[in-house]
Amino acid sequence: MFEYGSDEDVSRYVTWDTHKTTNDTKDFIEFVLSNYEKCEVAPWGIELKETGKLIGTVDFVSWSPHHNNAEIGYVLSRAYWGMGITTEAANELIRFGFDHMELVRIQSRCFIKNTGSERVMEKLGMTFEGIVRKGMFAKGKHQDLKLYSILKEEFTRLV
Repeated sequence: MFEYGSDEDVSRYVTWDTHKTTNDTKDFIEFVLSNYEKCEVAPWGIELKETGKLIGTVDFVSWSPHHNNAEIGYVLSRAYWGMGITTEAANELIRFGFDHMELVRIQSRCFIKNTGSERVMEKLGMTFEGIVRKGMFAKGKHQDLKLYSILKEEFTRLV
C-alpha cells in the first residue's frame, strides 16, 4: 500500500494526502481495521490476480441504508492504470451493493481534472449527472466534482 500511497501521481486526485512515511500507511491500515471491527464502511483490497499483490482499494466511501444509496471510491497503483482493473473491481462492488445491501442508487464523484476516474465511471455504465460546484474541501481548497450514478435497474440491464 505504501508503494502506491506514496506516489504523488496516484494521490493527486484522491481526498487523502500522499503517504510520506510507512507510518502514514500504518495509520491508514489501523483506521481501516477499526472500521471493520465497528462494521462501518471500509476499503476492500484490489489484488493482482496473478500474484495476490495488493495494488489498490475500492470501497463504499459513504452508505445511507435509510435512503438505499451509497457512494463508491477507488485507487489503483499507477503501474496498473489503463488495464481495466479498477473497472472490474468497482463493478463487483456495485454488484455487491445491489445484490446484498438493498441499494437502489450508487454514485461516484471525481475532481474535475481526473479524467481517468471519469472514464472508469463511464465504463461502469454510470450516467453523468452534473458538476457539484465546490462540493468538497480537499487538498487545501474547495473542489468542483463531477457526479455520476447508476441505478439498480440500469445495472441489471447491463449484466
